[in-house]
Amino acid sequence: MIFVAVKFTVRPERSEEWLSLVDDFTQATRQEPGNVFFEWSRSVDTPHQFVLLEAFASSAAGEAHVGSEHFKTAMAWMPEVIAETPEIINVEAPGEGWSQMAELTPA
Repeated sequence: MIFVAVKFTVRPERSEEWLSLVDDFTQATRQEPGNVFFEWSRSVDTPHQFVLLEAFASSAAGEAHVGSEHFKTAMAWMPEVIAETPEIINVEAPGEGWSQMAELTPA
């Protein structure tokens, strides 16, 4: 599985609309055959920063994502909305998705 984490710092005047702006991109990516998950969160520590956690079943699925029209469309408009170059971690990980945390279970 290919696991990707990306931190997007958005221009302050655009941050309230960020999740709406990325909605088409998000929905299209989630429909890709090789997508495992594609999830956005808002940072609690850094104002105007959003964190994207995404995974793809294989390197080929990740390459197909980057080659998709919705990816290219998003990359074309995002420079006008971001405040700085996104930070990314892209690694190959074992497994097929989320696993349960062995050290913690509900009481």
